[in-house]
Amino acid sequence: MKAIILKQPGGPELLVLGEYEKPLPKPYELLVRVQATALNRADTLQRQGKYPPPKGESSLLGLEIAGEVVEAGFNCTRFQKGDKVFGLLPGGGYAEYAVIHEDMAMAIPDNLSMEEAAAIPEVFLTAWQALSWLGKLQAGERVLLHAGASGVGTAGIQLARALEAEVLVTASEKKVQACLDLGAHKAINYKEVPFEDEVLAYTNSEGVDVIVDFIAGPYFKQNIECLRLDGRMVLLASLGGGNVENFDLRKILAKRLQIIGSTLRSRTRDYQIKLTQDMAAFAMPLFENGTIKPVIDSVFDWSDVAEAHRYMEANQNIGKIVLRVG
Repeated sequence: MKAIILKQPGGPELLVLGEYEKPLPKPYELLVRVQATALNRADTLQRQGKYPPPKGESSLLGLEIAGEVVEAGFNCTRFQKGDKVFGLLPGGGYAEYAVIHEDMAMAIPDNLSMEEAAAIPEVFLTAWQALSWLGKLQAGERVLLHAGASGVGTAGIQLARALEAEVLVTASEKKVQACLDLGAHKAINYKEVPFEDEVLAYTNSEGVDVIVDFIAGPYFKQNIECLRLDGRMVLLASLGGGNVENFDLRKILAKRLQIIGSTLRSRTRDYQIKLTQDMAAFAMPLFENGTIKPVIDSVFDWSDVAEAHRYMEANQNIGKIVLRVG
């Protein structure tokens, strides 16, 4: 089969379209003819040699797919040949064919295209894990989402609104309006003012109940100040670095804060299956009636994958970057 090959770690130019062995479905797995996949930060890190795939999984990039089932492995009962499905993978999405455990697969709603379906799994599952499973966000609470215009951010805004929470986000100036259009109650240009000041002013110094953060070190002190009593902070990445200097840990004790770190790719399959099914039970009816939607910034042909990676690394996108396969 055709696939995007990376022979050695490095820059986007090392991603080339080539030949790769077609996978075979094991029991409980579906073989899917991939029609669309999408970019994630994990892809750019893996390309650089900084984020290897889980042991035993495909070395190909790509954490999500949308396509058509061409073969159902032994013991599969939920899907059959010809069904249109999408879902999260541990790797292998940048290819003509991919295998996915049938309990990780979701049926594509009739109102969504392949490109739209491919833009859902990683960001909506990550956002659901952070908001519902880890952050325990409740109706009437406030949440602060950093990188509000990112894939996870745009998913998080919509899911938090559906959970009936008040949503604050940080974003760069050109992305602020997009976050407001998606339903954020307050969007803060983090390059203009300290976000801590804006959050506390907007909330009458009460702060927020939950923070979802990807930056880590540079934001840590401000995040702690923004959290109210019994607040929860979910750390999903450390894009700004992992060090915090001269911080008084007693602030965490005084506010009874919870600081939770998590990744999704390294979770067990059983965990990912339960998360997928829980998110789908909540969100699929909302996708079907248009209440929430995947946000797509741009669609590239997969032969232009290097250009797509450069575009992601330039941090210009609002929402997902999708690759059309084939």
